[in-house]
Amino acid sequence: MKNFESFLAPQLKAFMAYRQNLGYATKTLWSHLKTFDRYLKRTKHERSLLQPSFFLELRANLKMEPTSANRVLYTARDFFQFLVRKGLYTTNPLHDIPPLSENRFIPFVFSPDQLDQLLGAVCKRIRKYPKYYLKDLCVYLAIVLLARCGMRISEPLRLLRSHYRPDEKTLYIEKTKFKKDRLIPIPLSAADEINNYLAVRNALLGKDQNPYLLARNKQKMVRDYQIRSAYHQAVKDIGLNQARQIIGNTVFSAPVPHSLRHSFAVNTLRRVKEKGRSPQNALPVLAIYMGHCKYKHTIKYLKVLDAEQRKGLADFVFSNREDT
Repeated sequence: MKNFESFLAPQLKAFMAYRQNLGYATKTLWSHLKTFDRYLKRTKHERSLLQPSFFLELRANLKMEPTSANRVLYTARDFFQFLVRKGLYTTNPLHDIPPLSENRFIPFVFSPDQLDQLLGAVCKRIRKYPKYYLKDLCVYLAIVLLARCGMRISEPLRLLRSHYRPDEKTLYIEKTKFKKDRLIPIPLSAADEINNYLAVRNALLGKDQNPYLLARNKQKMVRDYQIRSAYHQAVKDIGLNQARQIIGNTVFSAPVPHSLRHSFAVNTLRRVKEKGRSPQNALPVLAIYMGHCKYKHTIKYLKVLDAEQRKGLADFVFSNREDT
């Protein structure tokens, strides 16, 4: 990470260290603070107390969507609250600045049949040559875990062999996005895929010392970009590739890897409803399973459209736009 360069660089560095000591991830925090730091340096602001008008100008100059601009100012607000506690500011200059109105986000949701097609497309592209077979099988298994267990893309990459318990059919996910650990039961289909992969790995590598569950050879684990590349190719193969679109204040997401996590949650709640049970009552269990730090993140899935409803809404909105 590059150093901060504005006159507030020492305080920004201290705030980063403070948040890190509390256990927060710092990658996104640094990005937001660096945006503020660059603007402060570029405008050559004097070493004086910053006023609310400065932050309104900062926000107006950000070339990003309202949601992202709000995140930058939320981070700046936390930083200045830190300075208030340190006695460097008497009041927080961002205290009374309201957020921008954010766009409504509609994620791409795969239907169960589309998920099967996607996994089938990834499987078909596994190369049978010894040099590539285990690596491609690793990538396929990672996408299976995203689709069948609702994992974030970073989570399968960090799994260790010891995290999989074949007798219990569980996975231990350590230090997730919000520094939470969780033990989850996995579907029989996912367990079968893991067992098959481990058998192939043992046959090709023998008793290797690679601690990671998804090992593409004796030393290395599978990488994020390899999963993304295989995923996007499979989306194209099954004819679902489409661009992200913004219409009015509504954002229709493209099918990205995180769409598999959205699809897992939406399809799980849909199955609960089809069984005559209340999706609302299933939310606490789903929140724990997915590792949400706040219950409100899981509640959003009650409002997310399933694959058929989303397609109908998108078709309606796009056709009306063409008619105007």
